[in-house]
Amino acid sequence: MGAGVPSGGSVSSMVAIDVLIGGDLETVASQAAELDAAGADGLFTYEGKSDVFFPLVRSCDATDCMLYTNVAIAIPRSPMHLAYQAWDLQRLSKGRFALGLGSQIRPHIENRYGSIWESPLGQMEEIIRATKAIFSNWQDQVPLNFEGKWTRHTLASPMLSPDPLPFSPPPIWLAALGPKMTSLAGTVADGLLVHPFISQTHLELHTLPNLHAGLAKRSGGAENFVTTIGAIVGIHDGTEDEIGRTEAIVRGLLGFYGSTPAYRPVLETHGWGDLQPELRCLTKEGHWDQLGSVFNAEQVETLSVVGTAKKVGLELKDRFGGIADRLALSIPQGISMADLSILVETVKL
Repeated sequence: MGAGVPSGGSVSSMVAIDVLIGGDLETVASQAAELDAAGADGLFTYEGKSDVFFPLVRSCDATDCMLYTNVAIAIPRSPMHLAYQAWDLQRLSKGRFALGLGSQIRPHIENRYGSIWESPLGQMEEIIRATKAIFSNWQDQVPLNFEGKWTRHTLASPMLSPDPLPFSPPPIWLAALGPKMTSLAGTVADGLLVHPFISQTHLELHTLPNLHAGLAKRSGGAENFVTTIGAIVGIHDGTEDEIGRTEAIVRGLLGFYGSTPAYRPVLETHGWGDLQPELRCLTKEGHWDQLGSVFNAEQVETLSVVGTAKKVGLELKDRFGGIADRLALSIPQGISMADLSILVETVKL
């Protein structure tokens, strides 16, 4: 359990390197097998253009990797729905699944999902506690008697309850950026998912202290708590053309995230808070292709890791040494299997 404890050294050889999967459901199983063979320890999905669970179902038999959602948007979903999906994936993967949950932001919850945004912190805590109560009912026959403000689960028919698992119920990992949500992850979840729009300085000054404050308040032990840190990564071969192309793609992703007010605290840590409204203005005017040009070289270097596969691996070790249990790589331009193998080997040297 890392739980974000800095050691000043390199990432432990036990750190896991995780890669995004998704896209065409017809090919995702072969994609998972290739990533596994190249050295990936975990595969994760996100709530984008397609369902967040289906690719993991297809991948269960194709890989021995850890599988998790990063993230499934929780507020529009019933804890009972989440419990059924997580239970099935935990059984299908033979104990290799984690349910990663996130709250999203108000416009998406209300205007995209058509759901209720009232108190994201309270709603997320209630969803996690309710889902765990359902797990306890199914696994250990603990009476189901959960009554909260937004959800209620008191009916547990034997005909509708799945059989206990031959291993532990799936852990629940919570995505967080702000201080209260990060603390909540330490208190009620089984792991923290740190968004890839992050810097080493923000992690050390804000994320880790808030996480530790939450861990200090949890009722059970934290020995199995998992800290997963996201990182925006760009891999090139060192040639001038590839360096320029890779940096442009990474800049675009930084601009997309940076335009969202929720991520402004990361910029403010470095005195760059004024970038956020500038980026926001560009998106409102439809100038999405100009977002990347807002960042200077120092900002790109601070908020992402760009270079050859070996250089990126060394930088990941240096930045997140002793902090991460898992590194969830966001690689917007993709990565070859050869480069992934080099990166994984470098991190774990």
